[in-house]
Amino acid sequence: MAKTLKKKTIIFLIFLGATVCGITTGAFLALTHDLPQIRALEDYRPSAITRIYSADKVLLTELFLEKREPVPIEVIPKYLKSALVATEDRSFYKHSGIDLKGIFRAIIKDLWAGEFVEGASTITQQLAKTLFLTPKKSLVRKIKEAILAFQLERRYTKDEILELYLNQVYFGSGAYGVESAAGLFFGKSVKDLNLSECALIAAMPKAPSRYSPLINQTLAKKRRNMVLKQMFQIGLINEITYQGTIDEPVVLKEKNQHLAKAPYFLEYVKKSLETDLGSSLLYREGLTIYTTLSYELQKAAEDAIDNGLTALGTRMQQQQIENPDPQGALVALDLKTGGILAMVGGKNFSQSAFNRATMARRQPGSAFKPIVYALAIEKGFSQNHMILDAPIVFKGGKDGKDWKPENFSKKYRGEMTLRKALAISENIPAVRLTEMLGSSSVAQFGQTLGIGSPLLQNLSLSLGTSGVTLTELTSAYSVFP
Repeated sequence: MAKTLKKKTIIFLIFLGATVCGITTGAFLALTHDLPQIRALEDYRPSAITRIYSADKVLLTELFLEKREPVPIEVIPKYLKSALVATEDRSFYKHSGIDLKGIFRAIIKDLWAGEFVEGASTITQQLAKTLFLTPKKSLVRKIKEAILAFQLERRYTKDEILELYLNQVYFGSGAYGVESAAGLFFGKSVKDLNLSECALIAAMPKAPSRYSPLINQTLAKKRRNMVLKQMFQIGLINEITYQGTIDEPVVLKEKNQHLAKAPYFLEYVKKSLETDLGSSLLYREGLTIYTTLSYELQKAAEDAIDNGLTALGTRMQQQQIENPDPQGALVALDLKTGGILAMVGGKNFSQSAFNRATMARRQPGSAFKPIVYALAIEKGFSQNHMILDAPIVFKGGKDGKDWKPENFSKKYRGEMTLRKALAISENIPAVRLTEMLGSSSVAQFGQTLGIGSPLLQNLSLSLGTSGVTLTELTSAYSVFP
């Protein structure tokens, strides 16, 4: 009887062990079957920053999905590396991916609070989450995070892990990685950061949106000083250095450094690049793009528009026009290549992004007349060809009424040469010449010169009644020597 009981007990224990082993194996396989391969990191290439320059090599803007500029760990200041380790994971150089003491401490706090209040994630676990997992808090994710962290520690050295982390982690305000954070907040490379700046950047992964100095400098400084205190407590800096640094103000780069240069031109260029290259290539592949823009001429163009609009606003006030808000635009083209040398689309891009140089169709008026005369020359008319400047009536105008064009001066000079008619910009000779050439021919000729807007095929076209953009009209004029 005793032997039978002992036999049954052994069988039960074997069965129980097999069951536990099976459940454990099944759970492990369930948790790990969809985990990414760590070796994929060797081929991992984060999206890079595309930079757009002027022809005179001035950086106009940067395009990116995530502002990330990877740098080797050798150029990252010692203060920044030690501050981050002191703040995020003091046992980083001792553990194998997970910190068991930290996990138990976090479990107790989470159970006490009844929710996830402390993560206890090591730097390696944070890297695993950033690279491979979602930020959603759950027990399953934490287990996967620990497994991946352990695999990372087996495959990479501590410095390699730290380098990956420093180049991947989010530091707030759109900056990913320490190099981008240094440039965004302080306008310098990470290698040039001082102790105060290193501590501030190291302070931010905890809650990047909350501690960003661009959002709340007071809170950012308080958090920075907390990091400095931790560095002092574990002997990374001495008391004199600590006391001298906590009183330093948070000095950010000047606000005007955040603004893109030639913003109207850049929006125009980006639309063209997105069409020709595609968004993925443009925003992910880290292209270097040189444009035709001359930044020296661009600054002169912006000053000219600013001064001109200020003067116009003053005249409008003198004429008792209420709340004057004049706008203007300017385009300068290279006559040899057709490249844009300068472009201003309005008074203030931040207030109105509507590009009046490329999008606003306005009647060009007498500015269209040279196109009519150019076609006449193209057709064989000589500049001494005589044309009559006298009143004329055309039957079948708008709404069935006769159309009677007039000179602005209301005066008529009789016969004159084409050269003279263009020089004094009389209306009647331009209308008569358009009748000779054919309004459809004039419209087609205007389009061959670069006008893409639809042109009305009637005689009033010669007086500039069809709306065109400033860029189109400037392009048309660029054919004249």
